[in-house]
Amino acid sequence: MEAQMEKEYMKGGEFLITEAEDIFTPEDFSDEQKMIGETSREFIDNEVRPNIEAMEKHNWDVSRELLKKGGELGLLGATIPEEYDGLGLDQTTGAIIAEMMGRAGGFGTTFGAQTSIGLLPILYFGSEELKKKWIPGIVSGEITTAYCLTEGGSGSDALGAKTVARLTDDGQHYVLNGEKMFITNGSFADVFIVFAKVDGEKEKFSAFVVERSENCRPGAEEHKMGIKSSSTTPIILSDAKVPATNLLGAVGDGAKIAFNILNVGRFKLGASVTGGAKLAIHEAVRYANEREQFGKKISTFGAIKHKLAEMAIRTWVAESITYRTVGMIDALIGDGADNARKMQSIEEYAIESSINKVACSEALDYVVDEMVQVYGGYGYSADYPAEKAYRDSRINRIFEGTNEINRILIPGQLMKRAMKGKLPLLQAAKALQDEILNPQLSFDEDTSLLAAETKLAQNAKKIALMVLGTAAQKYMQALSEQQEVLLNSADIIMEAYQMESAVLRAKKIAAKNGEDAAGRFIDMAAVYCNDAIQRVEAKAKNTIAAIAEGDEGRTLLVALKRFTKNNSPINTITARQRIADVMIEANTYTF
Repeated sequence: MEAQMEKEYMKGGEFLITEAEDIFTPEDFSDEQKMIGETSREFIDNEVRPNIEAMEKHNWDVSRELLKKGGELGLLGATIPEEYDGLGLDQTTGAIIAEMMGRAGGFGTTFGAQTSIGLLPILYFGSEELKKKWIPGIVSGEITTAYCLTEGGSGSDALGAKTVARLTDDGQHYVLNGEKMFITNGSFADVFIVFAKVDGEKEKFSAFVVERSENCRPGAEEHKMGIKSSSTTPIILSDAKVPATNLLGAVGDGAKIAFNILNVGRFKLGASVTGGAKLAIHEAVRYANEREQFGKKISTFGAIKHKLAEMAIRTWVAESITYRTVGMIDALIGDGADNARKMQSIEEYAIESSINKVACSEALDYVVDEMVQVYGGYGYSADYPAEKAYRDSRINRIFEGTNEINRILIPGQLMKRAMKGKLPLLQAAKALQDEILNPQLSFDEDTSLLAAETKLAQNAKKIALMVLGTAAQKYMQALSEQQEVLLNSADIIMEAYQMESAVLRAKKIAAKNGEDAAGRFIDMAAVYCNDAIQRVEAKAKNTIAAIAEGDEGRTLLVALKRFTKNNSPINTITARQRIADVMIEANTYTF
């Protein structure tokens, strides 16, 4: 598979040093994928959303019943192999379903725990016996599941867990003791994926399938800021006895299981928050078209148009990177892949999955914050949808690994892949250094569609490489300790990925439908790149000041100025007005 990957596919992280010609986008969805998306939307809008208030009052029987209905529609087992009663569909279809679940408030979290982190450890790491015993019931919704990793003293530091598993003298059972925190579906789950250290040893961090019992039971519901329609409790393990055959993988595989499953959660979270952002924009546009001030609909005001347009731009770009990433995963998986290849393909794009998680969750936070502002005082009232959307969104920057942890992972994983020879990052950095020291003047005038934005996206990648390469050269093995430098590098890398994805998608739409028909998409890509390169410049300038001095620093700043020079600035005010006017006329998000 490594040879095939090298020959046919862009490797994980390779986007930073390779120019992509095409990416997978929602415009490529098959008829079957569109149909499943519509089925999911109807289920959410007709079945789930009318019951959110009941679930917010902790009527978990409603949650269980909705999971069963989702199971009947095939939504819980869409990507699960048919031999375990799933539909055997691709990861893109799973992401489409996740996007629609983003419309469901806290139930989307319930659904995610059931179908992703609470199920996939069994699918990818469980024995055949465990798969046949549990997976059919989970995908039907008859059995509910939960994922138990976090503890009071170990959040981001998962290996700091205190829960202990000890093998009985006869070798037939493990006995688990400890307490897990913030467990989604905790109140009503039937089975738990529990992480514990065998004999309390860090190198024996392992995962187990544990059934609910008096010895494995939930504590009291957490009183949360948001996602109140999902259950969140501690799980208390007191001499919980499980068969030795309930071990997932081998002793010591816990970290591998946890982090690989979180990769799936990250790209699916990107999809779900994009769905939530689309719904928030829909509500904001409708309200703006209804609300009058100074004798006019507020949707006619430039300040409101600016907000609506920027909300749409960030959501459209988030959607673009979400399906670009999952498209690469599916292309690498191919047809007829076994579970090992599926997991390896998902792991290959861990960097892109982290980008999705961070960029998309922060796009949603921006959208719901502006949604509250569009509603004004009513946005602060629980009688209107903005207040709930605002509260519900905040958790997305914390779970599936905090955004800070994921930011550190992005450059960290790039360097790790480079050191292992999986990514020619160092060679690219050397070539860039030569370009910086010996710049070549070019008089070729590219007048093709989005040519300036294409160049800005390419230059953003060069800036990311320049900053990260300089930092690696200065700090070497100690780079991992320079968190501020890593965070800034990650922001530049993420902007580059989003800029390129937006440009490639807009070009693709224009090639298919013509530039006139694609005008609003061209506007979104152009505005995003125009603003993003300014953010990149600020991040890079501050980072260069921290990592380079004297002649080196001056040389890098000169290169930065050259790379961020925008010879074709656009009128972002009128472009945003055009984007907003499309939605205002349609009275909804239309992209």
